[in-house]
Amino acid sequence: MTKSEDKQRIRSRYKGISPDALEKIPAIEKKDIFVDDSPKRVGVYARVSTGDPRQTSSFELQQNHYTDLIDRREGWTLYHIYADEGISGTSLKHRDAFIQMIEDCKQHKVDLIVTKSVSRFARNIYDCIGYVRELAALKPPVGVLFETEGIYTLKDDSEMSLSFIATLAQEESHTKSSSMNLSYEMRFSRGIFMTPELLGYDKDEDGNLVINEEEALTVRLIFFMFLYGYTPQQIAETLMQLKRVTKRGNYKWSASTVMNILQNERHCGDVLAHKTFTPNYLNHRSVKNRGEKPQYRQRDHHEGIISRDDFFAVQQIIAYEKGSRAGMLPHLHVIDNGALKGFVIINPRWAGFTSEDYLAAVEEILPAHQESGSEATVTPEIGSLDLRGFEVVRGQFFESYNSCAITFSSEAIKFTTYALPKLDNCRQVEFLFDPVRKLFVVRPTTKSNRNAVTWLRYDGKRYHPKRIMGHAYLPVIYEMMGWNSEWPYYVHGECRDNGTDSFLVFDMKEAEAVIKVRNMVKAVDPEKPEQEVPSTPTKAVTAIPQNWLSNFGSEYYSCVPLLTEGTSAAQEWNAQDAGKPSPRRDLLQASTEQELEEGISSIIATMREGSVVHDPTDTV
Repeated sequence: MTKSEDKQRIRSRYKGISPDALEKIPAIEKKDIFVDDSPKRVGVYARVSTGDPRQTSSFELQQNHYTDLIDRREGWTLYHIYADEGISGTSLKHRDAFIQMIEDCKQHKVDLIVTKSVSRFARNIYDCIGYVRELAALKPPVGVLFETEGIYTLKDDSEMSLSFIATLAQEESHTKSSSMNLSYEMRFSRGIFMTPELLGYDKDEDGNLVINEEEALTVRLIFFMFLYGYTPQQIAETLMQLKRVTKRGNYKWSASTVMNILQNERHCGDVLAHKTFTPNYLNHRSVKNRGEKPQYRQRDHHEGIISRDDFFAVQQIIAYEKGSRAGMLPHLHVIDNGALKGFVIINPRWAGFTSEDYLAAVEEILPAHQESGSEATVTPEIGSLDLRGFEVVRGQFFESYNSCAITFSSEAIKFTTYALPKLDNCRQVEFLFDPVRKLFVVRPTTKSNRNAVTWLRYDGKRYHPKRIMGHAYLPVIYEMMGWNSEWPYYVHGECRDNGTDSFLVFDMKEAEAVIKVRNMVKAVDPEKPEQEVPSTPTKAVTAIPQNWLSNFGSEYYSCVPLLTEGTSAAQEWNAQDAGKPSPRRDLLQASTEQELEEGISSIIATMREGSVVHDPTDTV
């Protein structure tokens, strides 16, 4: 068949047949909703966007209007009025009545939804069109009548006009949100701040914050107890036992409520505006401002309940403390005598110390410490074996399963199993670090020690080393050692014992880096080596320090006193010295331990004058 004949055949087919040969069965006519009097169970949706009492009249008028409207329409029966009060229309969050209405439609309890306007139904175009389509797809379908716009969603030509109006409603919300944010920005930039209800304060006739002395007692107790070492949960339990009330008059306290009070700068007299913002006007989800928006701070905006130093001390504890509460604002403790002279005790939960803090801690004893750490050459006695020029070979050069060693990573440390019995399998240990000689010491301690860490576990048969997390202090050690944070480091150690006390010592300068090596998959095109792709790690290579290339170990007669066998008397060895606190390098003049004790006792005594309750602070 030629192309011309094929076209002619198609034309002949589409001429069709005579209309007289067909019987047309008409479709069921869709009645106009405005004249349709067939029985319908009607659900009414009403919403006002704020909880302001002045909106109550609008809310009531909507309900009254549609009740009368349905009563006047023949065949219509009011099933239920679904009402959301004080809820935004840009999101379905908390719109419980709306969600219940949709569910009732799916269960065929409602035949028609009537609402005032598209903006009352939804200001989010996605929700508006999505739910209209979902309702129309039900069997039988459910239509929505928007009275103001005269749109009925079951009409074939309704979606275009509905989409247009829903877009305008959404954009109106966007404009209002932008205007409100601009208004806040203008207020804050001129020092005009919001003054929400706040525990410890009342408002005068001008809206200024004025201290409420009764409530201020609660605020001071919260800050003093936290600085003293109590956890937010312990503070909450104490407040409930003392029958203290929240700003809303509740007697129930939680750890999160206590934390909110501890982090509110208004309690020290300052105001910081724009701590949070809402990036998406559709979901109204508030997020922390991390520099995305400008912030405005005014110091001494009003009278503070607690000192600014105490407030910032609390913020440091919250920001830097890792794991469980370790007590008051900590100091580094440095040992100034005995075998461990010059060592700084590591606080395993406080991340606020820097390498400068460690060096400053040993600054007072630094000259003597440096001298004691210098190498000294010893001349052999006459008649003894002269070992000058000989070296003590490093233990790392010998393969040994029974090796006392520790593996450092940027997140955690772990000892070898052989290290545990060196300290008689004690459960808790304490870490010390010498920032000058770069030595790491592990000594036994008790659970009562705030710096104690558990380094082993017992399975009923044998002891096993635990992986000890060190997010608070390991980054500083890596920095002081100049280590690569991506690599683990393996360090051999030795046990030192004078018959009374013992500890493990590790020379960090002798650390071996454990570097993972990746095999390279060759490129298909040899002329394009950049196409080589690294495979998954296949093995780890141990990299030795650069200075090992020129020797096998330390000269026989050179020594570091700490690394020699201890023969001193117990009082000279002094391996359990608690050290003395070093001065903090910051300028905070936070309350002392004695001031906190006196403050807590005084506040609790004042609180108890009007009531008799169980003493929750017997341990204070």
